[in-house]
Amino acid sequence: MSIELKRARARVGVMTVGHEPYWEQFPGLREELAGYGQEFENRLRELDVEVVSAGFVDTVDKAFAATEYLKKQDVDLLFSFLSTYVTSSTAATPILGLSVPTVLVALQPRQRLDYSNTTTYMQLVNDNVCSLPEIAGVLVRAGRPAAGMVIGTLYDDAAAMDDVRAWCRAANARRAFKYARIGYLGHTYEGMYDMNSDPSAFTFAFGAHVQMLEMCDLSKAVSSATQREIDAKLEEIHATFTVSDPFIDPVTRPIKPEDLAWSAKVAVGLDKLVDEFGLTGLAYYYKGLDDNEYERIGSNMVLGNSLLTGKGIPLAGEADLKTCAAMLIMDRLEAGGSFAELHPCDFKDNIVLVGHDGPHNIKIADDRPVIRGLELFHGKRGSGIGVEFSIKAGPVTLLSIGQTAQGRYKMIVAEGESIKGPIPQTGNTNTRCSFGRPVAQFVEQWCSAGPTHHFALGVGHRAREIKRTAAMLGIEIQVI
Repeated sequence: MSIELKRARARVGVMTVGHEPYWEQFPGLREELAGYGQEFENRLRELDVEVVSAGFVDTVDKAFAATEYLKKQDVDLLFSFLSTYVTSSTAATPILGLSVPTVLVALQPRQRLDYSNTTTYMQLVNDNVCSLPEIAGVLVRAGRPAAGMVIGTLYDDAAAMDDVRAWCRAANARRAFKYARIGYLGHTYEGMYDMNSDPSAFTFAFGAHVQMLEMCDLSKAVSSATQREIDAKLEEIHATFTVSDPFIDPVTRPIKPEDLAWSAKVAVGLDKLVDEFGLTGLAYYYKGLDDNEYERIGSNMVLGNSLLTGKGIPLAGEADLKTCAAMLIMDRLEAGGSFAELHPCDFKDNIVLVGHDGPHNIKIADDRPVIRGLELFHGKRGSGIGVEFSIKAGPVTLLSIGQTAQGRYKMIVAEGESIKGPIPQTGNTNTRCSFGRPVAQFVEQWCSAGPTHHFALGVGHRAREIKRTAAMLGIEIQVI
C-alpha cells in the first residue's frame, strides 16, 4: 500500500458586515456591497481552506444568527469583511461569541476616490476602514483583540491577498492538530534531557492526542507486507531516489538488493501503521540489541519515513515529539519541514551546516535525493540506508519547540538563506545556511533562546505565519 495524505483543511468562517439604515437611503448600495463581500469569499475559496459563509450581516439579530451558525460549523478562523461603516455591535457580536481568532478585513474597491465627482454613495462604497478603529477598540476593551487586520484594496493588491493567504496557512497549521493523533513509538534517545516530553502537557498545548505505540505494532505491520506491496514500494523508491556508490567515508557501503528490499518492506509497514492508527505524525526511536528484529526494523526506517514526511505525515527521529509538532506546522505552512540540527560551522564561508540522519522532507530537496548504504548510524545501533540531499536554495526558516522553566512550550524561530555549495557526502542530509550575521553570533543567539537541539527546517521566510500559528495555539514565541 502507499499512503496518500488527506489533509485536514482549516474551516475558515467569513461574514460580510453592513449597516442596515443605509439601504433605504441609498437604493442599490446593499446589493453592491454584498457583491464585494462575495468576491472576497470567492478568493478565499481559491485557497487551500474550507470556507464557511455566514452571509451578509447588517443587524444585531443577523449577528446573533451568524454566531449560532458558525459555532455549529467548528470554524478555526473568522474573516470579518467590513463592507462600509458598520456599528461595532453588529461586527463584534459574532467575534466575541465564537472564541476563535478573527481578522478584520477592510478592502475598499477603489485605490482612491474621484474627489471632484464623489457622492456620499461613492464614499460609503469605499468606507471600509471607517469602523475599523471602533471595532478594534471594542475588542481590546473586551479583552479579545483582533488577531489581525488586512487593509488595502479589493483589486490588484497582491500584498493584501498575500496576507490573507498567510492567515489561511496559519489556520491550516492550527487545524492539523485538531482531532489529530501523533504516534509515539519507543522512547527518547537515552540522555537527551531536552527532548523528554509529557504527553498530557503536549495534548493540553496542541490539542492532539498522543497515541502510544509499541514496536510490536510496527513489527506486525512489517510482517504483514505482501510481495506485491513491497514491489510497489521499490518502484516508488527507485522513482524518488538515486542509488549512489560509497564515498570516502568508511561508514558508507554499496546498497545491496537485500538492503533495499528490507527497507521497502519496513516502509510498507510504516504505511500500514499510519493507516491503522490514523496517525497525523510519528515520533519514534528504538535502540535494539544484538541485531534483533526490532533493531533491524528501527535502523531501516529512513526510506519509509522520508517518503511519508514528503507526503505531509512528519516522522521525527530519536522520539522527538516536539520537533514532530514543528515539522507538522512547517508542512501545513507549505514550507516542507525537514528534521534537522546544527552541524559543523564553516567559518570561512560564514555558514553552518544544518542536517541530520534519518527523516527528511524530500519534497523540498534541491535536486533528486541520494541514498547510500551505511555500515552504521553514528550513535545508534544497526546498519541500513541513509538519505542525503540539501534543501532548495533561497530563503529558509528554522522552527524549534522548546520548553520554559515553568514547563510551557515555546516556539523559537530564525529566518536565513540556504546557500548552494559543497556538503559532506556521508549519507546524511545537510544544507548550508547563512543568517545574515557572523555564524558564531547566530549560534549563540539561537542556543540562548532555549531550543530543543532538533528543529524543523523549511523553505521560505515563515516567521510571520509561525507567529500567527503560535498565537492561535496560545504558545510563546521568540524570533531570533
